Amino acid sequence: MTRRRRIVRAALVAGTLSGLPSTLHAWATGGDVLAATRAAGTLLPGRRDRPSVTAGVVAHGLVTAWWVGVLATADRHRRLGPWRGALAGAGIAALDLGAIAPRRAPAIADLPQGPQWADHLAFGALVGWHL
Repeated sequence: MTRRRRIVRAALVAGTLSGLPSTLHAWATGGDVLAATRAAGTLLPGRRDRPSVTAGVVAHGLVTAWWVGVLATADRHRRLGPWRGALAGAGIAALDLGAIAPRRAPAIADLPQGPQWADHLAFGALVGWHL
């Protein structure tokens, strides 16, 4: 399989499945299973006060493409695999949830953080595995 196909597959798999921890948490606790998707939509310009599922899917796709590109670049120098990918996911979570969200995305900062961190770890592990 070509490198480009592995990167596309990593993006599709991780972008689709990495939200399972927060979705399952929301479902198990009676929360809104689409809250994280709508919150992601607030990242788009002009959508901060108008979250929607559609905007969330678009924003999630763009953020996924960005971070898969970053991890694919890192993987060229040293193979990530699922364990290093999960560690990279933790770094992404620290940046996204710890530094960016509190200042720029309050809707994301207001979500339960444990499940959001789990999503990021899953994202990194899935990307590392598929690269």
